[in-house]
Amino acid sequence: MTQIRIGSRGSQLALWQANHIAAELRAHGHQVEIEVIRTTGDRMQQPGFVPPPGLDGKGIFIKEIEDALLDGRIDLAVHSYKDLPTTIDPRFTIAAVPPRADARDAFVCEPYWALHTLPHAGRIGTTSPRRRAQLLALRPDLTFVELRGNIDTRLRKLEEGACDALVLACAGLDRIARTESVHQRFDVDELTPAPGQGALALETRSPAHALDTEDPTRDPAIYKAIRALEHPETRFATDAERAFLAEMGGGCELPLGAHCLSTSGVYRLYAQVLSPDGEYMVQTTLDRHPEEPAAALGQRAAEILKAQGALDLLSTAV
Repeated sequence: MTQIRIGSRGSQLALWQANHIAAELRAHGHQVEIEVIRTTGDRMQQPGFVPPPGLDGKGIFIKEIEDALLDGRIDLAVHSYKDLPTTIDPRFTIAAVPPRADARDAFVCEPYWALHTLPHAGRIGTTSPRRRAQLLALRPDLTFVELRGNIDTRLRKLEEGACDALVLACAGLDRIARTESVHQRFDVDELTPAPGQGALALETRSPAHALDTEDPTRDPAIYKAIRALEHPETRFATDAERAFLAEMGGGCELPLGAHCLSTSGVYRLYAQVLSPDGEYMVQTTLDRHPEEPAAALGQRAAEILKAQGALDLLSTAV
């Protein structure tokens, strides 16, 4: 039995995820505690917050949690994988990627049951460049409203009339049981999800950079305990998606999607890059070559789209 301290943001979804992993670890016989950590990303959502100089938007929801990992206050961070930068500090490792939830995007709206039924110039609440571009590719007449905050905040703003509909990740809505107004789940070839969407990443200190404590066996024991939650299919899929993202320049501000799934043992990767206005798009669907590593599959998709002008499209988004 190992004692494990989990660090988590304080949002409803983050706490659900942390408690879910805690329950899994307890089922394996471990003792688990959860510590709530406030991040820069959380503070940015408060009125009047002034971002510090040089903030680039990458890792704003994880810096303080990784700091707690380094100083030994916590042993495990539970992240939404799509929030993690493509390059991980070598002092950390993704010890496990559990089974993924529904990776698709959801159309959330009470009076209208699908995107095509939304009236002309309907207002969609989203800050995601990917979703904006993909939605414009389907409905060029749409308009957008900048909505920030956690799921509950966005749903409340929808109810208050700030917009006509939302597009949110199915996984988050499912996890906190807020699917009452989910009237459409987009196919992955309509709105290709963000790389890693729906998956969790369990981050620990790297065994090679373990803390110098009185018990040098502690970090390896924690790593071994968390490895028991690994789901190889989800790991392969997310590795392929993140490799594609890395080859395209990384970052959540790019209008691109990548989703890998396994059907009857065959991995298939959907990858898509768009211009910000949704007018131009390049995309590919690739099946894995026999024994092809996940990173090679993602890189192969990136090379195909680069040859079709993907970098030119992305340059207009900068």
